[in-house]
Amino acid sequence: MQKKKIPQRMCVGCQEMKSKKELLRIVRTPDGSIVLDATGKKAGRGAYICPSEECFTKAMKQKRIEKALNQPIEAAVYEALRDGITKI
Repeated sequence: MQKKKIPQRMCVGCQEMKSKKELLRIVRTPDGSIVLDATGKKAGRGAYICPSEECFTKAMKQKRIEKALNQPIEAAVYEALRDGITKI
């Protein structure tokens, strides 16, 4: 039997490759809103991040989430994302 391939994604915070299931997905939906995607299947452009406060803070300070989603992000959206990440 062949081994099943495990999808790998890079965290925008720590820049480490990890399995897709370990990371959370942040999505820019087709209507332009930015949300946390728990299922990993919402339509739109996505960026992956570790479920830790440190990675999120690093990605926010260096504007890596904005670069990955090709859209500027407001402070209120960052706070909503931070709340979502810390709850998980």
